[in-house]
Amino acid sequence: MYTKDQLKEQIKRLGIRPDDTLLVHSSMKAVGEVEGGADTVLDAFSEYLAPGLLVLPTHTWRQMSDSYNVFDVLREPSCVGLLTNMFRERPGVIRSWHPTHSVAALGKDAEEFTRGEEVFDTPCPREGCYGKLYDRKGKVLFLGVELNRNTIIHGVEEWAGITRLTVEHQPLQILTPDGRLIDRPLRRHYFPLGDVSENYSKLTEPLLHKEIAVQGKIGDARSILVDVAPMVELTMEFLERNPDLFVDGEPIPKEWYY
Repeated sequence: MYTKDQLKEQIKRLGIRPDDTLLVHSSMKAVGEVEGGADTVLDAFSEYLAPGLLVLPTHTWRQMSDSYNVFDVLREPSCVGLLTNMFRERPGVIRSWHPTHSVAALGKDAEEFTRGEEVFDTPCPREGCYGKLYDRKGKVLFLGVELNRNTIIHGVEEWAGITRLTVEHQPLQILTPDGRLIDRPLRRHYFPLGDVSENYSKLTEPLLHKEIAVQGKIGDARSILVDVAPMVELTMEFLERNPDLFVDGEPIPKEWYY
């Protein structure tokens, strides 16, 4: 059974700095048994990153629909895991107002980082939180999950002009923490040939080879830490070669990155 101090030591050993901006995609089950459970995992990250910014996705794309179309910022559960739901309810955590791809942040600049996503009509706009993660030269930790959870790559495709979005806007609304109801028509992800994110894991080998990513363990969880800016730039290079790179699961040609 892992203690909070042991988890902090593993976080440090993986190469995360206390002043980093860190987004964590997570599987609590993969972490294994921890003294104090999931709360201790969140405490370990929150305390270690106290001088920095800790961010977890709190997405709601699974449940938002034509009929269930009001995103309640304070109360709507996240569809991406236990840690994300516990984190969004913690004191001091601020959630962005994106109706399908919100994130929650704690620490330095959390208010600025999460501000303004309600003005955009796509899932991962360049000026939104995932773009800010790139601008801040942040890191992404895949805690017991694979890179098919790599949401920022949806953003990279969007920024590169690769359209995987509906033409029509879904009539969503946002219930703000102060009780206002904001209309936010949104173009949704559209994958007629299957969810391309299932193929984002093909980035793992190139990122490790180029030392943009490193592997380690936190708890029992195999974990991969990625530097966002070089990952985005490398992926842009790949997409210039083949805009349909993620339509299938074929490996990225080694000559592209060796």
